Amino acid sequence: MKKILIFLAALLLAVSSVSADVVKKTSSGLCHSELSPYYERTKNFEPFDDLDSCLNTGGRLPKGQRKTAKQDDGYSRSKFGHGWSDDDSDCQNARHEALIAQSTTPVRFKSGDECQVAFGRWISPFSGEVIQDATTMDIDHVVPLKWAWDHGADTWTKDKRVRFANDPVNLFSVEASLNRSKGARGLSEWMPPAGRCGYASRFIRVAKIYGLQIPNQERVVHKQVCL
Repeated sequence: MKKILIFLAALLLAVSSVSADVVKKTSSGLCHSELSPYYERTKNFEPFDDLDSCLNTGGRLPKGQRKTAKQDDGYSRSKFGHGWSDDDSDCQNARHEALIAQSTTPVRFKSGDECQVAFGRWISPFSGEVIQDATTMDIDHVVPLKWAWDHGADTWTKDKRVRFANDPVNLFSVEASLNRSKGARGLSEWMPPAGRCGYASRFIRVAKIYGLQIPNQERVVHKQVCL
């Protein structure tokens, strides 16, 4: 019995330790890390591996939560605009226009709403899987916003950052799970399970178009996956 109790205590400690590493995103878009005073009280949430991954999906810090010195580099999602833009004012923002453009069949909109795509047929460039339900998809920034910030976008004008965040060339319609596992990582830290050469080539192309600094390790990975 004593051994069982010791085992259960150790298991409970391990579970607590794992959950403390998870960043919790609430339905209102708040990203609670273990530094948040509301972390333990947040029971219904979408989990992320780190704070940057949560913030990259449009999340924001709650009141009372502050970034650590490592995270406090001046980056925030709002530096690239507040969510997806609708430059032509047709009610379809950059997310939905990407879904429309990248679907291999005409899309269907939500009932009574010509602004939001509900169904289509997308072939994920990250997996090759065919997806038909738009609600299961994310629009991936091929070159992540945080990565861009760290490699030159911090010196750009706000207009250029907003243009970058909504540029169709930098947007892929992919499974939400794969987009979120990628987070803000570059080529040397994360690659999709399929379509690696196409993904790496697009990454390098976008970085060059916008004049971002491309570390040598990113170029090496690009060459390796496209051999």
